[in-house]
Amino acid sequence: MRTQLSGNTELDFLRTQIDEQRHVLVLKISSAVNRPVSFNKTEYIRVGSYTKKLRDVPSKQTALWDRLRASRFENDIAKNNLTATEVLSSLDAQSCFDHLNRPYPSTMQAIVDYFEEEGIVIRQDDGRYSISNMGALLFAKHLTDFPRLNRKTVRIIRYDGDNRMGSSKEEEYTTGYAVDFDGLIKLISAMTPSREIVGKSLREEHGNYPELAIREAVANALIHQDFTVTGAGPMVEIFDHRMEITNPGTLMVDQMRIIDAPPRSRNEDTAAFMRRMKICEELGTGWDKIAMSCELMELPSPRIRGYDTGTRVTLYSERPFNSISMDDREWACYMHACLRYINEDAGSAYMTNSSLRHRFGLGQQSQPVISKLIKRTMERTLIKPLDPKTAPRYMQYIPIWA
Repeated sequence: MRTQLSGNTELDFLRTQIDEQRHVLVLKISSAVNRPVSFNKTEYIRVGSYTKKLRDVPSKQTALWDRLRASRFENDIAKNNLTATEVLSSLDAQSCFDHLNRPYPSTMQAIVDYFEEEGIVIRQDDGRYSISNMGALLFAKHLTDFPRLNRKTVRIIRYDGDNRMGSSKEEEYTTGYAVDFDGLIKLISAMTPSREIVGKSLREEHGNYPELAIREAVANALIHQDFTVTGAGPMVEIFDHRMEITNPGTLMVDQMRIIDAPPRSRNEDTAAFMRRMKICEELGTGWDKIAMSCELMELPSPRIRGYDTGTRVTLYSERPFNSISMDDREWACYMHACLRYINEDAGSAYMTNSSLRHRFGLGQQSQPVISKLIKRTMERTLIKPLDPKTAPRYMQYIPIWA
């Protein structure tokens, strides 16, 4: 069943004992979220006493999609039938008020009432409380205490070498994403190889990647993951010369327009709450910051790739220009043209041979090499001249979509 059912299927076996003779095994099937459950890539529905393919019953299909669109994973229940005391034993209330710069309430009931206003908890008809998925994901003391969310913890894996064949060290960030986000970034940075730079009088350790790029990439992975994909969660894999940040959920925008795409959130309430806590900005500028911070350190441009059930961002450490593949050089050229174009109003000129040489940390003697790179990037229809009539030495370039 697991191999044939779609990834948004959640099955759980519950065991209980009525008495010494009677044992009960219950199969719990959680309701579908965002899309219908499919078997062998086909959706079915019960019509009277018959099971039919969903596509053969258009009226039922329309009604089902209407209900699925109205429901959101963030607002579903992570744990229910709790007292106020049990709510606060499960959630880190202090971190919530600290992030929002609000005074900590003096009573337990005032805390729970505020949580109810924010949608972190939901008051039941019997006076008890339920914790929403959003509340647990952001503020859980231990995500493993929530059965539907225990696979959404952040795994951090450090490999010896540049592949997954060598030995590895793994850490798991099990608290809610907002409880100590800065601590998560520090943990990732501590597991990342560093480089030693010799100054005039001191040797200093510097990270291989901009902290801003790590922070934005991780925040995006947490916010934009598809929580309905079961058995998978956000993961950070650290190699000697690259870092890969993966999250469940397909890309929501064309990767070629990632640099100027308008803001779009798969999990709107969670993104909005994290913006208020200043963990993310929700302005659609995350990738701009990632790419620009890598440029400023003269690193290869970061990559973003979409897969059937996931998205992966790759950051690369410093390497000589001659060691960068031609494909990565062309991508860096395209990214540089995009960044210069969208920041033109801020006083930046469009991309030129000189600006691209400066981006790679190359001198005047590399002008012919960069000219060939620009030509190849134009042949791939990634960039174009701003004005084809301009003399080659003064030519400026813009993205092909500009």
